[in-house]
Amino acid sequence: MVRVLICDDQIVVCEGLRAILGTVPEIEVVGVAYDGEKAVQLAEQLKPDVVLMDLKMPVMNGIQATSAIREKLPDIRVLVLTTYDFDEWVFDAIRSGASGYLLKDTPREALVEAILGTAKGRTYVDPSVAGKLFEHISRGIGPADSSLASQFSERELEVLRLMAHGLSNSDIASRLYLSEGTVRNYVSTILAKMGVSDRTQAVVLAIRAGLADLSDHEKT
Repeated sequence: MVRVLICDDQIVVCEGLRAILGTVPEIEVVGVAYDGEKAVQLAEQLKPDVVLMDLKMPVMNGIQATSAIREKLPDIRVLVLTTYDFDEWVFDAIRSGASGYLLKDTPREALVEAILGTAKGRTYVDPSVAGKLFEHISRGIGPADSSLASQFSERELEVLRLMAHGLSNSDIASRLYLSEGTVRNYVSTILAKMGVSDRTQAVVLAIRAGLADLSDHEKT
């Protein structure tokens, strides 16, 4: 059961989300907050698995609330659900520790999949903002080395490609019949070889180098 805390300053949105998620057996809505400050308080009290976070709210906005929750409770994942796709909102949300970024016109099935997947450590970004995010990140990464592939073993390349599809360490371990600790070691080695500090930068560099292709269906 995935425990979800909803945070949005519009009561009708909160109640609509509660009604939608209430029909999903794998999800339990444990609380509702109408501003960021209350979201932080309820996250501390209720310890949800996932916080559905709007961004533009009174008292404390969603960026500030996400940062506070992630700092105090790093095991809780925050999935942004908002109407805003402006560049600065997207970048600030990801920098503050959000695990994903969806828009409110996301279909019900996709929203449910994102919540369940986020709880497992996967990353979901709305297609309309994904391009902006990857372009922004890639600007901070040097030109891809055409010989990059030669640095990796076949197993490391397998792990990297699955990372590119948003799979968590536990998902990768299950797919490749490895222990989660072994996968963590592979991920650390991949980041070190690429000279990057996080998975997102590794994925961007892998895509630019032709080592991973998001258009294939390896994830499914």
